[in-house]
Amino acid sequence: MDSPFAFSHALCRAPAPSAVNGIRAGGGPDPDFETLAAEHRAYVAMLRELGLSVEVLSALDDYPDALFTEDVALTFPEGAILLRPGAASRAGEVAHVREALAARHPVLLDMTVGHVEGGDVLRLADRVIIGLSDRTDRAGATELSGLLEQLGYRAEIAETPAGVLHFKTGCSLIDAGTVLAVPAMRDCPEFAGLEVVLTPPGEEGAANIL
Repeated sequence: MDSPFAFSHALCRAPAPSAVNGIRAGGGPDPDFETLAAEHRAYVAMLRELGLSVEVLSALDDYPDALFTEDVALTFPEGAILLRPGAASRAGEVAHVREALAARHPVLLDMTVGHVEGGDVLRLADRVIIGLSDRTDRAGATELSGLLEQLGYRAEIAETPAGVLHFKTGCSLIDAGTVLAVPAMRDCPEFAGLEVVLTPPGEEGAANIL
């Protein structure tokens, strides 16, 4: 398996004005679109500064959450897997990334049952963890495990703690042997053998890093 954190390319999508109405946990006011767009431009600029080749796809106003490209596809050197988002409002996004992925991946695999969003999929150095959540069900996780096996990757299915939207909302890979996680994921059995660094109280959002 190649390094899970050595990237050369990134596929992003510009946010549409409708993004202010996207799905999100918790309350509070809607985000300001100009601020959101500026943050996304800064994100793309940083990826390029780090040496990545970045392709920015056009905004999709019919899909407020389409800027979160990771949720609709997984990419590996061996091929890409088109997922099935668990939120009904996001189902149509998958068709809009197929062409861009096909241009770089000779192998494209499609999910056909259940649901999986990429935010529930954590790639480690030796395996891939698929977390069950409100957006990722067991039927989808089981099918994805088989598709990952076709590409040469071993998968494990994990339980996402209550109150954590996506598996990766609460954890991220720092290096081959270290995971950053919120306290609720401290004892995740799939992290056995890894060092787990916990976020400080009140800074749980910091667990979602790139």
